[in-house]
Amino acid sequence: MNTNGPGKNVLISTLFFAAALLLSPVVSSAQTDGTTPTATKMPASSDLSSAIEVAVGDGPTGVAFDGASIWVTNQFSNSVVKVASNGAVLGRYATGKNPIGVASDGVSVWVANNADNTLTKLSTDGASLGTFAVGNGPQAVLIAGKYIWVANEKGDSVTKLSSAGAVLGTFRVGRRPVALATDGTNIWVANNKSNSVTKLSAAGAVLGTYAAGDGPFGLAFDGTGIWVTNFFSGSVMKLNPSDGSVVAKAVVGDGASGIAINGSYILVVNNGSNSISVLGKDGTVLNTLKVGISPYGIAVTAGGIWVTNSGSDSISRR
Repeated sequence: MNTNGPGKNVLISTLFFAAALLLSPVVSSAQTDGTTPTATKMPASSDLSSAIEVAVGDGPTGVAFDGASIWVTNQFSNSVVKVASNGAVLGRYATGKNPIGVASDGVSVWVANNADNTLTKLSTDGASLGTFAVGNGPQAVLIAGKYIWVANEKGDSVTKLSSAGAVLGTFRVGRRPVALATDGTNIWVANNKSNSVTKLSAAGAVLGTYAAGDGPFGLAFDGTGIWVTNFFSGSVMKLNPSDGSVVAKAVVGDGASGIAINGSYILVVNNGSNSISVLGKDGTVLNTLKVGISPYGIAVTAGGIWVTNSGSDSISRR
């Protein structure tokens, strides 16, 4: 997905161009605080009897769960959509320009507006609670405890904010940071153009920078390791959080992007393969699930797995 705004047909037909500019999901989806709920139906099953597709808007990218509803950013219509667990669209709310990342703590919803360098805060009813300036090109959002972290992909930095939106610090990381996760103590940043991840303390100090494959794009913590997707090599790796050493590697689909933890499973979104790879914690690929066109973000809920499909303007529940 092109954050500089070419038409959607260009986005769909030119995968590698999009890869260089595309924004990962999140968190949450890729942006995880380590407390992701577990779906009641494990996606290692091929049973798609409960699968649904929901049209949500123009260029859905980020996805987050607030404990009751699903929130999806539509980067080409400058909006976020709230969706019920049964797929009903509950509301559509204005954001800033080119909204990408989204995260929720169950009370508020935070949206990163990539083209106007701001963060929008909404109530879970969709009411605007404020717009706050951050760095250049905010893409990913992570809520860790009482703090909000934002990866600024055009500024090669991460901004830390209070829950009231006050900027508490901006910290340099690698080139084009696109994803965030926490191991419960430290903040991890995927540097897409540096082929590395940066480990920050809760105060923003750099604790380490580690090699992380070809085009690191998504991050998640499974309780013992940091998982990193590699967009350009169609793979995923697991790192030891203490020293960044590689614990496991696996080949998944084309354009590995969003990632999430679902109990004992690792879920990897394959942007070019229109699928989700389901892995065990040892890196063994257990199954592959088909979704919509050009999927990116992924979120786990008690009712299923939700994936944004930027190429088909929809979200899939699996």
